[in-house]
Amino acid sequence: MQPATVAAPSGSEPITSLLAGAMSAIRFEDLPGEIVLVARQCLLDWLGVTLGGFTEPLTRILRDEVLTEGGHPRATLIGSGERVSVAQAALVNGAASHALDFDDVHLGMSGHPSVPVIPGLLALAEERGAHGREFIAAFVAGFEMECRVGALVMPGHYQAGWHATGTLGTFGSAAACAHLMRLDADQWRNALGIAGAQAAGLKSMFGTMCKPFHAGKAAANGLLAASLAARGFTSNPDVLETAQGFAATQTTTPSPARALRGLGEEYAIRGALFKYHAACYGTHETIEGVLRLREEHALDPADVEAVELLVPPGHLAMCNIQEPATALEGKFSLRFTAALALAGRGTSEAAFSDEAVHDPGLTALRDRVRVRPRTEDSGPAIGGGTDVTVRLRGGQELRKRVNLDVPANDLDQQWRRLVVKFRALAEPAIGPEGAAALLAAVEDLENAPSMAALPRLATTSGARSRT
Repeated sequence: MQPATVAAPSGSEPITSLLAGAMSAIRFEDLPGEIVLVARQCLLDWLGVTLGGFTEPLTRILRDEVLTEGGHPRATLIGSGERVSVAQAALVNGAASHALDFDDVHLGMSGHPSVPVIPGLLALAEERGAHGREFIAAFVAGFEMECRVGALVMPGHYQAGWHATGTLGTFGSAAACAHLMRLDADQWRNALGIAGAQAAGLKSMFGTMCKPFHAGKAAANGLLAASLAARGFTSNPDVLETAQGFAATQTTTPSPARALRGLGEEYAIRGALFKYHAACYGTHETIEGVLRLREEHALDPADVEAVELLVPPGHLAMCNIQEPATALEGKFSLRFTAALALAGRGTSEAAFSDEAVHDPGLTALRDRVRVRPRTEDSGPAIGGGTDVTVRLRGGQELRKRVNLDVPANDLDQQWRRLVVKFRALAEPAIGPEGAAALLAAVEDLENAPSMAALPRLATTSGARSRT
């Protein structure tokens, strides 16, 4: 028996070639205004969460490792301003940006799309002094590639236990860097093949330092893939569809039609969803549901007998740690995040600590929360809404259904919310003046003559140089 291949629609080019051609053709001047705006929103959000994640222990460990290694100082570590190699910056900044699990998501087609794409691209753009418009076009291309490879292999890929941010993100990073490098058609396909040879990440690592490490590795590996392809390194240029290739080995639900739908006409980045709670996005509907009931009914936690969560079934394997023992595990616990919301403790980064997950009051609330999968309909394994039911001691039941799958219609309002989030994360790291300068640079990104200045603004040394 011959190994299975994953064929594109009859009469068309192979999937890898079609996607590479479409991504390489993206130009800034052709992008709709709202796509440019969302791209800037993704970058602003990424900078905020990276600054917020710079002081995390996992970031310190990786930073110490690369500084011990040494190398050619050509790119900036966000937060400290230290100069390291381009690949080292991609690794450390990528891991830092996912350390808080507070970064953007894209349901159904990817995991966390910006954290594996921006770090390698930004380091490369800094080294090359690329124009802001070049950066935006390359970022959109990387985001698009990541999501379309996701569309090819989802949902089976994620259900099997692969962490999409690490696997799909490697393709996204490779595409973004290939775009900025202006690789030719053969180099593009080889870059994607090299990316596929490195794509990795396991959901069993959720709640540990390895989850953000996946993002950093994806960023660095994608950058390496494009760099090697530019030098003539070869791979199987049909990595996505070939026998024993990425789709054939990584999913039981390949869908070439879904991967190619709207190619060249629609932009996946318009589906970016942003976090306003510092936990796994799978917990956000629960948090919002509990918060809304708490506010609408002036709930006193002492009056709550039980909370029942009816969640998409895929959430059970993603964010249902029953009794978290660490702050990181708390971010992946529907029961703990429900308790935080019910107690009115907030869901900012400061709310998640090792002390909080062991707090007797919170654990007592957590133990009143029951999680069940939504099985009465044929909705998606991930997404489709969460039902929150709060049962009071007097027998009254309060219900709220929340669905956070839909991207914002009002992008100006979304920008305002992201600015508030950004300031909350950036100001403790680089000060109010530094945060204001960085925000202004992102607002005027398309007019930046060189991307070399932006990463240096996102540092404590950059903040000092402006005072």
